[in-house]
Amino acid sequence: MILKQKLYQMFILGLDGGRYEKALTEGLGGIIFFTNDIKSADGLKNFCKKINSAALIPPFLSIDQEGGRVERTENIHGGKKYLSAKYAFEKGLDFLKQQTEEIAKELKSYGINLNFAPCIDVNTNPNNPIIGERAFSNNTDDVIKAGKIVSETYRKNGIIPCVKHFPGHGDANTDSHLTLPEINLSLEEMEKTHIKPFAAAAKEKIEMMMIAHLHCTCFDKEILPTSLSKNALSYLRNTLAYNGVVISDDMVMKGVAKFGMLEAYEKGIKAGLNMFICRNSNPETISVIEELARKSETDIELKENIEKSYEKIINLKKERGIL
Repeated sequence: MILKQKLYQMFILGLDGGRYEKALTEGLGGIIFFTNDIKSADGLKNFCKKINSAALIPPFLSIDQEGGRVERTENIHGGKKYLSAKYAFEKGLDFLKQQTEEIAKELKSYGINLNFAPCIDVNTNPNNPIIGERAFSNNTDDVIKAGKIVSETYRKNGIIPCVKHFPGHGDANTDSHLTLPEINLSLEEMEKTHIKPFAAAAKEKIEMMMIAHLHCTCFDKEILPTSLSKNALSYLRNTLAYNGVVISDDMVMKGVAKFGMLEAYEKGIKAGLNMFICRNSNPETISVIEELARKSETDIELKENIEKSYEKIINLKKERGIL
């Protein structure tokens, strides 16, 4: 594989903008589906087959299917919805496992192989506008217990789980889709409550972990999202000894967008991110990837990090039977 194709493996793009088809022939790492993309079960199934046949390298076919307000297949269900993490957990661990099995089997039947779930944030802030019922609990140990059950159930049913949003979105008081939230807690406080579920997931060798667009003052005094922070990524790799694939939250979110696309992606790669989610596959997104490919030919740090990320991505795809 040439370097540009390895770089394309680092991106999971949405359908909006329409350039995903060309990107698939260049080595695109994956596709993410949103509610508006999913009109029928057969339509999604056929589309997944079409994407696989067009791709240079078999892609991650991904979705955010947590249940509750983050559920992308609601058009198929005719209004029937899964329970959110909080309410599923409150109905007991057996119910939580059973519902996760249902979600996994449904996703698998369409051809999806990666779910951006479970959300293992600890919802300590009752005024949190973005997490709320998406969290299993405001109790750290309960979140660890539930997160393990859900991750294992996805794995056993052929879906790759991705825990989110490291280092913990539960104390935020603003929405990272709209701005960059600040988490002003000491590292000790973060470790005790919010990082603990991610430490447990790392120990369990979770396949993939999503990094939030948060400014955590325990990692960086300057205003910088954890998704682009060498300090935060280094902590995850070295202190938590996490060796899996690290992916960004959606890169069009306002919490990261102020850096500009090219600079944000470059910072992310150099900080140690292995993959990016971008809900667009518009000409601007593709031109930024192409520009990054050109820059990486002469930027040693960029090139080395692309090579390392490609290896992690390909190894995961091999392990999970995608390749």
